[in-house]
Amino acid sequence: FPEGFLWGAATSSYQIEGAWQEDSKGESIWDRFAHTPGKVIDGSNGDVACDHYHRWQDDIALMKGLGLHAYRFSIAWPRILPQGVGAVNQAGIDFYSRLVDGLLEAGITPFATLYHWDLPQAIQERGGWPQRFAAEAFVEYTDVITRALGDRVKHWITHNEPWCSGLLSHQIGEHAPGWRDWYAGLAASHHILLSHGWAVPVIRRNSPDAEVGITLNFTVATTAVRTPENLAAVRVFDGYFNRWFLDPIYGRRYPADMVDAYQKAGVLPASGLDFVVDGDLEAIAAHTDFLGVNYYSRSVLKAAADGELFPADDAEHATLERTDMGWEVYPQGLYDLLCRLHCEYQAPK
Repeated sequence: FPEGFLWGAATSSYQIEGAWQEDSKGESIWDRFAHTPGKVIDGSNGDVACDHYHRWQDDIALMKGLGLHAYRFSIAWPRILPQGVGAVNQAGIDFYSRLVDGLLEAGITPFATLYHWDLPQAIQERGGWPQRFAAEAFVEYTDVITRALGDRVKHWITHNEPWCSGLLSHQIGEHAPGWRDWYAGLAASHHILLSHGWAVPVIRRNSPDAEVGITLNFTVATTAVRTPENLAAVRVFDGYFNRWFLDPIYGRRYPADMVDAYQKAGVLPASGLDFVVDGDLEAIAAHTDFLGVNYYSRSVLKAAADGELFPADDAEHATLERTDMGWEVYPQGLYDLLCRLHCEYQAPK
């Protein structure tokens, strides 16, 4: 690995912090979702989680003992602005300030993610990410926390995995808030990307010597049998999962083939992307210093059945080695993905 390469670990606020109602923290959509019977298979929730809110000093000691040089954590928006906008909760700011100071004292570089899915429930009750207001609120939150920490945090990630917070959460319904609405998923995805673009200059103003980026999750779409129908299916799934987020971030606008496919399927109206306002795409394409890459597995696909928009998984041709979550183990996909991002998008490192 090259000189300056940082080995680290990453977490998200809801997954580790606990203390879900302490020190004036507001409710998040994941608090509400996990407390709703039937939403989580075993009924577990993040009320305590790893108790990081109380054990953060021990956690830093563990990181130092492991020899980690970097730590990526996310900030819980409802700890900073319990209602999503308006009154600032100083106790929340103080918690993250102490965490950052402790990391720096231990020689660990902090990488802060502004949004890892725990939207304030108060914003959700005003329509959530499908509404433009959520993007405006995110900028207010960004301004508050980067003014507080921007003198010490020099690596900022606006969003973690917009596909998850946009489509998995609003179109598929597996994550909070658990909607199953195609149009809402596309509108939410757009406003998440828009909030990223609007937030970038705010971060640069409040932390002028910092690096700013976004983290996307990717799949490597492929097919075992190269028929025209299967190759068309791969193109559609790649557009849905990868290009719908990559293209606008790198100034290519939303993929025209996917807009057409969504219109033909009745997912979008004849007017197309009616939630996109003049200037939005230019804002989304704000210059970033790096791209975070989350890769888990590939997608082996075959053509969709008649009348269906999306291809089907081709489990017969996937390898047998799988994780406990059922994801195929396919390390070659990471190499293929990084090559594609470098060659096709010239993504910054």
